[in-house]
Amino acid sequence: MDDILQYTGSSYEGDYTNGRLEGKGKYNFPTETRYEGEMKDGMFHGKGSLFFPNGSRYDATWENGIAIEGKYTFADGLVYDEENWEYCDGYDRRFYTEITGSLMPAGHEQLVNNEPRHKIPEGCYDCGDGFYNPRTRVVVDYNNKFLRNADDDEHNWIVKTCLKGWDEFIGFTPKVKA
Repeated sequence: MDDILQYTGSSYEGDYTNGRLEGKGKYNFPTETRYEGEMKDGMFHGKGSLFFPNGSRYDATWENGIAIEGKYTFADGLVYDEENWEYCDGYDRRFYTEITGSLMPAGHEQLVNNEPRHKIPEGCYDCGDGFYNPRTRVVVDYNNKFLRNADDDEHNWIVKTCLKGWDEFIGFTPKVKA
């Protein structure tokens, strides 16, 4: 089992049963994401949490490697709530830190949660946990480490809603007679 973990760049500290990851343990992915919790037959099973490099986490109940119930908490402490979501919606673009600090958007509004904002590379988007390159469909963190490949839904959402790394004139262009 240790050979397989080394081959994938992962590591595991915890209980084993019959050579399988089983019991309580910590599984470290090569992306610096880690799982802490219960395992069964080499899979997440029972109570456990995924901790992401950006400081966010996902606490869940797992069944044979699949999350059957859970909650996502952002690095700033905001818990995702699908039904009562008020964070950065179409009517109130404030971030959680602005809402909890009772800051009203006026003058300079906060365009990203962490100020000062990162310089977005030309041709890329800032998608909140890193930069997205629409040509390669790859998301990297702010230190240029690979995070994930974007599927069609994420690609469309980023292109539609996220900050661009280039200026683009979108106003009226009059026709000029030659």
